[in-house]
Amino acid sequence: MNDPLRIACVETRHFLLPLSHPMTDATHGVHTEFEVVAVRLESECGQSGIGYTYTIGRGGAAIRSLIQRDLQALLLGADAGRIEQIWERMWRCLHYVGRGGLAAFAMSAVDIALWDLLARSQGQPLWKLLGGYAGEAQAYAGGIDLQLGPDELVEQTRCNLADGFRAIKIKVGRDKLSEDIARLRAVRDCLGPDRPLMVDANMRWTTEQAIRAARSFREFDVFWLEEPTIPDDYAGLSRIAREGGLPIAAGENLRTIYEFRHTLEAGIAFAEPDVSNIGGITNWMRVARLAYAHNLPVTSHGVHELHLHLLAAIPNASFLEVHSFGLERFIKNPPLLHDGLMRAGAEPGHGVQFEWDKLREFEVKGD
Repeated sequence: MNDPLRIACVETRHFLLPLSHPMTDATHGVHTEFEVVAVRLESECGQSGIGYTYTIGRGGAAIRSLIQRDLQALLLGADAGRIEQIWERMWRCLHYVGRGGLAAFAMSAVDIALWDLLARSQGQPLWKLLGGYAGEAQAYAGGIDLQLGPDELVEQTRCNLADGFRAIKIKVGRDKLSEDIARLRAVRDCLGPDRPLMVDANMRWTTEQAIRAARSFREFDVFWLEEPTIPDDYAGLSRIAREGGLPIAAGENLRTIYEFRHTLEAGIAFAEPDVSNIGGITNWMRVARLAYAHNLPVTSHGVHELHLHLLAAIPNASFLEVHSFGLERFIKNPPLLHDGLMRAGAEPGHGVQFEWDKLREFEVKGD
């Protein structure tokens, strides 16, 4: 019998990173920076695992504090190989102040580190440890580009196609629907009739507004309409899916599998869990299996270097979002895109290796 993989050290770091350029969506406005909270776990025998989560610029210090002050004591001495047990202990520890929100972000970073540690200890890439279905995923370019007009979107699309993308997503939710229609028409004309084109409203609309927009978008053969309204409005999502005439993707703002159950039952076409905020890999895989039971595909949101392994592991994978909040400047081995596909690596764990020296100037020191 193998010895327990006892956790001997928990290290948490917080970074505030500048974006390459300002980016805009319909709910959060202009983005100029984002946060990363990273967790490093080390076992008694010297093996380590890295996990992380991100924010859009607020809340990172609170997430770091939750890990350091409330989860660290729970983790020290625990057997890192018993991930389901640790997940439930974290959930119960933070349940009263959490059931989502900052607690889910903190749990995500720790859970990802646990899976990385376990995969490294077994000498397996994460995608194989989790199921090993395909080893690769179709990727799309996820723009945060509501500020861009038709001509600028066309130029962005041409650059993305030249970089190897074969599917594109743009933001919608302008004050005037006619502007969204003009922007969408320009991108569809640039892409041609056969390449997938997604749109993301970032919860911008009421149910009635979303139905009207969806009907207006149908002529552009939209692959999915993402987050047309608030995630809590299951009845509204059901109406939009039924009356709007477009497939709906949703889930980046859901934090529990129970919320996903309601959303899937409402009639969405694509489940979209985010491993960085749903409680980590453990809960992400639960959602993937729930979607499988509903005969539905799973897509992703953000942290594509991690989601690549998850989508590569499961049989019901849809597109991998390559997010504009990328970490390529700060990791040694970003995944490569070739003709619309990204292939997961063969190195043990999730394979993400941070360039700590490059990150140091952006570190936010705790108290």
